[in-house]
Amino acid sequence: MPKALISALLFAAIVPNALAQAAPKQAAKPAPETASSLSTSAGRVAHDNQLPVRRVVLYKNGVGYFEHAGRVRGSQEVNIDFTTSQLNDVLKSLTVVDMGGGQITGVRYNSIAPLSERLRTLRVQLGEDTTRASFLGALRGARVEVRSGGTSTLGKLLSVEQVQRSTGREQQEEITQFAVVTDTGEMRTFDLTPAVSVRIAEPELNQEIGQYMTAISSSRARDVRRMSIGTAGTGERDLFVSYISEVPVWKSTYRILLPSKSGEKALLQGWAIVDNTVGEDWKDVQLSLVAGSPQSFIQQISQPYYVRRSSIELPKSAMLTPQTHEGTMEAENAPPPPQVAGGQMGGVIGGILGSPPVASGSGGAGYRVRVATPSRSIKPNADEAAARVMNWLAPQIDAAEGSSVGDLFQYAIKQKITVSKNQSALVPIVNARVEAEKVTLWNEQQKQPLRALWIKNSSGLTLDGGTFNIVDGDAFAGEGILTQLHPDERRLVSYAADTALRVHVETRSMNRPVTHVRIAKGIMRMTREQRETRKYTVRNSDKDARSLVVEHPARNGWKFADGVKPEESSENLHRFRVALEPNTTATLNVEEFRPEDVTYYVSNIDDNLVAMFVRDRTINPQVEQALRRVLAKKNEIGAVDAQLASRRREIGQIGNEQVRLRENMKALKGSAEEKALLQRYVQTLNQHEDRLIALNREIGDLDAKRVKLGADLDQMAQEIVLDEKM
Repeated sequence: MPKALISALLFAAIVPNALAQAAPKQAAKPAPETASSLSTSAGRVAHDNQLPVRRVVLYKNGVGYFEHAGRVRGSQEVNIDFTTSQLNDVLKSLTVVDMGGGQITGVRYNSIAPLSERLRTLRVQLGEDTTRASFLGALRGARVEVRSGGTSTLGKLLSVEQVQRSTGREQQEEITQFAVVTDTGEMRTFDLTPAVSVRIAEPELNQEIGQYMTAISSSRARDVRRMSIGTAGTGERDLFVSYISEVPVWKSTYRILLPSKSGEKALLQGWAIVDNTVGEDWKDVQLSLVAGSPQSFIQQISQPYYVRRSSIELPKSAMLTPQTHEGTMEAENAPPPPQVAGGQMGGVIGGILGSPPVASGSGGAGYRVRVATPSRSIKPNADEAAARVMNWLAPQIDAAEGSSVGDLFQYAIKQKITVSKNQSALVPIVNARVEAEKVTLWNEQQKQPLRALWIKNSSGLTLDGGTFNIVDGDAFAGEGILTQLHPDERRLVSYAADTALRVHVETRSMNRPVTHVRIAKGIMRMTREQRETRKYTVRNSDKDARSLVVEHPARNGWKFADGVKPEESSENLHRFRVALEPNTTATLNVEEFRPEDVTYYVSNIDDNLVAMFVRDRTINPQVEQALRRVLAKKNEIGAVDAQLASRRREIGQIGNEQVRLRENMKALKGSAEEKALLQRYVQTLNQHEDRLIALNREIGDLDAKRVKLGADLDQMAQEIVLDEKM
């Protein structure tokens, strides 16, 4: 099929004026079409008491904002049907305004107690999931007739129990048995089998069982909750209703038609898939699609809610006396109701337009409720009424839909649409020319080259995420997934495999010893480099040229060598472009390096390190001489340390010898020979004491010398300065 015909068919499928307009700053507020939709309802009286939908706003978090508008006559009641799940959201967000000076007299809906609560009111205590055994157990004490094997037994049900019965070969089975006490006082036991029937012989109990079956059956009935809105007034008036409701999430899908001529832009068509599951037709509604998620939640407020209270016995001696309590004359600190168009507006029934209650006169603490009642002397036309509603609703709608998230934007469909209940529709949202370059994409993780588009969103709209498919050369070319794309943002999107390209990768690694040396303030920092080169070899076997985009991994701490620059970079990837002529091979070399810093304290450098620095030529001769002086000073300090250690060892030896001599002196008994030995020991101890005094004096001198040498070493280390690249 010619490409021109395909394009014509696709263009014909789009409603020319039904294109979306992005409005990110106003996405949380109703569009101006609300006012016009309300004004056009001037000649539409609510048909069959049903108020039609005029505007729908769908969100990505599974909720929708709905507006109903129409005209009512006199004291007319209008209806809106919901499901229970929708009604919960409606009660949280319902807004009702009578625009013609009338009053909202009430809002009603059919309320059904939960099944568990309805079953609690029955005399027979049966649950929602009842078995034969539990059913009989609930009938204990009831009069029943049991038929088994052609015999009939009449009596009262005594018990129901589970028993184990042997079936032979050491196997057992569990059966249900029940016992009946007959009118003659005999107890008979029966197995609950298909051959045994039990009939309830009490009419009242049979009626109770019938009510139970009816309650169970009603839980499967069609879930319809009708809300009735009562109005009171004279003549025809505009009525406005809005609320949020649970709805399916709308989806986006795109078509990209590639041009046949170079230099032309691709055609981008965007569609939204919307589903109408609210149980009411959308006829000529104003539709807006918001790609944002305002906070919303579910609360079961449409169901009656019961609170279990504690049961406390009364004291036997309690004497209760009725008491009375005085009532207040007026509500304290009640602010005045707000003014609306010359009239007062109080709390509307159901809290729709809630405001503080107003005291209802003397004699008690009663309250009266006011409804929105604009001055009857003012009779605005429909446009003025719609404008007034929108001005009044603006803050409330912001509260329900507002969001400061930058991704919040909407597609406001220009033409009104019609979608019947339980049906879905494709709605056009984008029809624009965008920049799209056809390339081949490859990365080492995926291995398989992919045909892709390097697309730039020049539509002026924010494109919501969704699926897309490509039409190229009069045929389907592939499809893929598009994530959210902002105006003028560029993105790669792949859609098919490219079997004509093959890519081979070689990796070479090397370490450079030292590239930079810095010495300052007694600290030496040496920078080493780890280098890695990846060589991408690409073969194009096709007769057409290719533009290959290689995705190179982005690694922390690695930098590109001079002359290497990617076309663009993402958080985890660098993208390089390789041009490939037909039936040719090309290469791409990507060289990276990672610097590593090693730190030394100059005062801790030894002879081996200096020798290594000299061998690797990481320092110049002047710095080498300075380091040699540092080493010489360290050697002096080492010599002093050796002398100190020697003298401290000698002190320790003398101390050990003195201990030995004193122990020997204690063993002497006083003989002539022992007296001579004692004098010898005393003389030796005196010599030891003289030597200890000399050693301590020498240690003091050496310590002072050690301190001075350490200060000189620190001064020398601080004076060495170097900043040299290798």
